[in-house]
Amino acid sequence: MFDFVSEPVLAALVGMFGGVLLGLAARIGRFCTLGAIEDLYYGESPLRLRMWGVAIGVSVIGTFGLSALGLLDFQQTLYIGRMWNPMESIVGGLLFGYGMALAGNCGYGALARVGGGDLRSLLIVLVMGISAYVTLGGPLSTLRLWLFGETQPAPAPDGFAFSTAQILGVSTPTAGIAIGCLILVLTLLSRSLRHAPGHILWGAVAGVAIVSGWAGTQWIASRGFDAIPVVSHTFSAPIGESILYVMTSSGNTIGFGTGSIIGVVLGALAGSLIKGHFRWEACDDPRELRRQILGAALMGVGAVVAVGCSIGQGLSAFSVLSYSAPLTLICIMAGAALGLRQLIWGFAPPV
Repeated sequence: MFDFVSEPVLAALVGMFGGVLLGLAARIGRFCTLGAIEDLYYGESPLRLRMWGVAIGVSVIGTFGLSALGLLDFQQTLYIGRMWNPMESIVGGLLFGYGMALAGNCGYGALARVGGGDLRSLLIVLVMGISAYVTLGGPLSTLRLWLFGETQPAPAPDGFAFSTAQILGVSTPTAGIAIGCLILVLTLLSRSLRHAPGHILWGAVAGVAIVSGWAGTQWIASRGFDAIPVVSHTFSAPIGESILYVMTSSGNTIGFGTGSIIGVVLGALAGSLIKGHFRWEACDDPRELRRQILGAALMGVGAVVAVGCSIGQGLSAFSVLSYSAPLTLICIMAGAALGLRQLIWGFAPPV
């Protein structure tokens, strides 16, 4: 296959496939990070949040199923192959969640809205991508490294599945699949969710998208000669990479992240056309514009500090049962709740 398609292009196609699934899940299934949090806190409905339980359960089962078949090496993944710094998860998660509330979307949600014709979200995507790169390797990188230190490789794979396997005396894939099944069963205990098969379906589709990323990039890395990283979907630094690729494609190569971003936009476009929701929108309120720019900048910083956004940590890192995933997701939800409270009521108690 590498005789016909280069490894970077193949990785981009893998990313695009999963991205299309995520874009469809966002526009047709209403799979959305901030929307789920808003429904939980202000709509008193945990239904969309339970979609995340389905997505996490399916992604964990699928990812550890790949490992059981010898199709995924956890040591090569970002979330298991590095030492975990809890402060990164806390600070980065809070910053990202607060910025997400101010912007009105996470990076993934903004891309999905771009596919539906929302030009305001295009600004969020651009500012977030630039902010992420400024924090990753630009002027803010020195401050980030001073606060949190250099990333150190883990001496051995570690995470919830590995520690559970040691305690129970079973294989790591067995422990991981069991944990994934437990997450899925506990989620499906909800009667309201069982009566909403569409939510179950699109949550599962999002989980499959994550598994497809691990499977595809591992296959390329194992058989190719280029240094293709083993990754799955996240929407922080890859947005910056995509902006850079658009500007310097003659001296740069496409990759999984850029394909993923293109896929989300295409999937969201298809979904919005299917639902008849596509329409051009622009920002006509300067205050809203300032808030969205600030929120997008905070999301870019927070995602790089936390080593992943709501999808990167909330699904991709969760799929390998990284220690960082639940703490980061909780902090993202807390930051978003704080931001939403400020937007709705201010910081004074509601009357």
